[in-house]
Formats: sequence, C-alpha cells, structure tokens
Amino acid sequence: MITAIREVRRAKGLTLEDVAARCDPPTTAQQIGRLELGTRTVSVAWLNRIAPALGVTAADLVQLPERPDLPVAAVLDTDGAHAPRRTELLTPPAIQPGQVAVTVTAGVGDYRAGDALWCIPLAPDAFGEAMNRDVLVPRPGGRFAFGRLIGREDGRVQLLPPGPGSRQQVVTDPAWVARVATLVRAL
Repeated sequence: MITAIREVRRAKGLTLEDVAARCDPPTTAQQIGRLELGTRTVSVAWLNRIAPALGVTAADLVQLPERPDLPVAAVLDTDGAHAPRRTELLTPPAIQPGQVAVTVTAGVGDYRAGDALWCIPLAPDAFGEAMNRDVLVPRPGGRFAFGRLIGREDGRVQLLPPGPGSRQQVVTDPAWVARVATLVRAL
C-alpha cells in the first residue's frame, strides 16, 4: 500500500520522533521510518494510530489513483510568493459520510456567487459544536434555514442569517444541523 505518511509529516514540520511520541500508544522513530519507506507493511491499525498523531484522517494517508495529489507550486507568506524548499503535495479533502453541500448563487454576507460550502451534519446532542458557526438547518416542508447558530434552548435553535439587516430565525426541534466545514471558492 502506498501511503503519504512521509509527505504529511514533512508538510506539518514534524520529525519521526515527534510522530512516534504522538502515537497512542507511543512507538519508535525507527518504526515510523519503516512504515514511511514501505519496508514494513502498513496495516489499517497502523494508519488509525498514525493519523491522529499527524492531525489527519487515515484516508488522508492513503494514496489512491482516483484521488490524485495536487503539487504545491509556490508558498505565499509575508515576503511574497516563492518556490517551496522541497517538493510538497496536498491531498484533496475526503468526503465524510453524510456530508452535504450548499451552493451559493447570489452573494450574501461573506459568501459570493459560485461558492460551495461543504457541511458536516450533527445530531441534536452535538449542536454545541456548531455554536457561533454557519449552519444549514432543515425546516418542515422540505425547506431550509441558513445562518450563524447563535443560541439553542428547549429544542429550538436560533440563527442569524448572513445578509445585512436580516432578522433572527428560530427553528423548533430540527433533526440535524449541518455545520459549514469547508468553503470552496473559485477565483
């Protein structure tokens, strides 16, 4: 199995020792090195152990032909754009089960026409994770509400829509809310 353990580790500026110490339970730098080089077989258990140590999902560590990596051509910082010091690759995000998207057809608030919002659904017991974040909320009759989650009490969620001068919306007992996790904007 071809993995991106080394690329992700280097992109995050971590040493073999750093990753080994962050694993649960900890392992040795030599073991991480063997897994990176492919001299030891990488099992799903190893991927599930190393991924949290790198702050990614196990799927982000597996290189699949249908999910090509994107080469980094330049790094932008306060000194301007310059070539990366070493070859860097970015892996496109993996879609999570149940994830939904919102497309923006007319600019409203911070969003522009053509934007795509990738949203992660949350069950009612996890609504707190979306507090002060933009969310999509289902309403009766196949309609939706969208806005910043500003409060929740007694089964009701309160949203502040993104447009200026908009009034607060209240949705009672939604089955789920979908927190905006990724903004994809074409330039």
